[in-house]
Amino acid sequence: MQSSEKQIEKSIKSRPKGTLVFPDDFTHYGSSEAVRKALDRLEDKKSLIRVAQGIYVRPKESKLIGVVLPSAEEVAEAIAKRDKIRTVPSGAYALNALGLSTQVPMKIVLLTDGSPREIKVGKRTIKFKKTTPKNLLAKGKISRLVIQALKEIGNGKISELEEQKILKLLKTEKLADLKHDIALAPVWIQLIMKKALKDGKE
Repeated sequence: MQSSEKQIEKSIKSRPKGTLVFPDDFTHYGSSEAVRKALDRLEDKKSLIRVAQGIYVRPKESKLIGVVLPSAEEVAEAIAKRDKIRTVPSGAYALNALGLSTQVPMKIVLLTDGSPREIKVGKRTIKFKKTTPKNLLAKGKISRLVIQALKEIGNGKISELEEQKILKLLKTEKLADLKHDIALAPVWIQLIMKKALKDGKE
């Protein structure tokens, strides 16, 4: 047991501070029970901080505010990378990511091809919501957010200011990705997104 803990501790210390780790990262050091006990002990020693069920971080410290924990967004990204799943921000989270809403959503909703689940990170929740493959085919980082943000706003409910913001963002998207993603969107969203092409992008 001692050797498992020592090996895990050595492995964690070789990673940059702020790195998120999962029990699965250490399966080659012992049984799942041995790994779990070692992580619990390293948490007691403050070598690790548990940020959510089965998710730990090597703590990073700031002189001003003390321990800096990863954001819920960083945790969501680490889970997607670990599980090799595709995700697309949706709902209020997509609006916030585009700057259309200043309100930071307490619940991050990600459409995914992975298994549906909810993870609590501090006061916030990450919800992985199973979706159809079509919703995950969008290539552009901005255009895929725009499709989900417009779905959240609703057909006919977008303000002129919101539309101008969206078109300005879409004009920074790669042309090939934008054209590809427009074809995936519902017709009413296509009509809005195509305006970004008309303004000299075509």
